[in-house]
Amino acid sequence: MKKLEIDNLDFEKGDGLIPAIIQDANTNKVLMLGYMNKEALEQTLELNKVTFYSRSKERLWTKGETSENYLIPVNISQDCDNDTLLIKAEPKGPVCHTDADTCFFEDNVHDDFLLELEQVILDRKENPRENSYTCELFKEGLNRIAQNVGEESTELVIEAIDKDNDRLKEETADMFYHLLVLLREQDIDLKDLMDVLRARHNS
Repeated sequence: MKKLEIDNLDFEKGDGLIPAIIQDANTNKVLMLGYMNKEALEQTLELNKVTFYSRSKERLWTKGETSENYLIPVNISQDCDNDTLLIKAEPKGPVCHTDADTCFFEDNVHDDFLLELEQVILDRKENPRENSYTCELFKEGLNRIAQNVGEESTELVIEAIDKDNDRLKEETADMFYHLLVLLREQDIDLKDLMDVLRARHNS
């Protein structure tokens, strides 16, 4: 986590409190808004669990202290006026007390469907279930998964040469899916590929 300069924060402007915007570190969805005093921020860093100051209870409270739906901070940054925090975190369950994903009643999923699909594939790998094609692929192993990528690539090339755009879209979707399975089997994230592409673009 990036080092935070707590002494630079302006707690006095808000009578000892500053707002803390909580954003999912993976989906980028805004999860909730809370308030922190200096002690709450220090406890957040010490426990590695997001801790707020409750204005109604007038005490520190760690999000998830009763539900165990903790928020694990990944990065904390301050705004240009040093009076607001942006905390990117990994939620360990629903964030809202209503059991909604977020306090704004949004589903905590990626706006980018490829990233959402990547998370579904990860879930199938970590939580196998019956009658799942994805789980069956992971069970068959690397060789079969890689073979599928090769087969789908060949079919994609054939449809491109035949100039059948409808079939080309279908085969491209199939290849994307099987490629995501292969990457997950090798513990490679789409983010890792984006980093490679950005590095090439900037070189």
